[in-house]
Amino acid sequence: MHEEYAAGTALLVVDVQNDFADPSGGLSVGGAEAILPFLNEEITAARVAGAFVAYTQDWHPASTPHFAKDGGTWPVHCVGGTWGAQIHPRLVADAGPSVRKGSHGEDGYSGFTMRDQRTGATVPTELDGLLRSHGVRRVVVGGLATDYCVRATVLDALALGYETHVLVDGVRPVEIAAGDGERALAEMERAGALLVHRSTAAAVAEGRA
Repeated sequence: MHEEYAAGTALLVVDVQNDFADPSGGLSVGGAEAILPFLNEEITAARVAGAFVAYTQDWHPASTPHFAKDGGTWPVHCVGGTWGAQIHPRLVADAGPSVRKGSHGEDGYSGFTMRDQRTGATVPTELDGLLRSHGVRRVVVGGLATDYCVRATVLDALALGYETHVLVDGVRPVEIAAGDGERALAEMERAGALLVHRSTAAAVAEGRA
């Protein structure tokens, strides 16, 4: 059992949805499908240890200032109720509740907060309340994408006082600019997150590194 999943811990699985994780998705993240077996192992480990598991999902309306066609940044993705917004079918998706974000057109990068693009106001999601109600003090974070929704979720978790671990083997970046993923990991670490490298730990244990 991974020691992260002791009492008071939650595993947060960020935005592992078809539009991000499938190569044919509207905003496909390179290499995303490769992390699915790893995340499933983490979900199993968390469940066995009795840790809380929660998922996040982008859940946008068909038109939103978030999308380039409506004046925003991104191609259309994760429109609520569509195939693209569904959790990838190869991810274990029944281990806990899912928090949907951006459903009223907000920028919903973080699992904890959303920002109204018209007013700039920030509003919370229900995630913090869910974690507090389950006595969570530590969060372990994996999912998509390293340089956007994972980064924002991790930084918010730290700001809210959670001990925060990032599963480096369980995230992948969008990388609009080369190196964005590594820069995001470095930023999270500087902010106080612990970067967890399962593959390196396994290699050391087996005498391969």
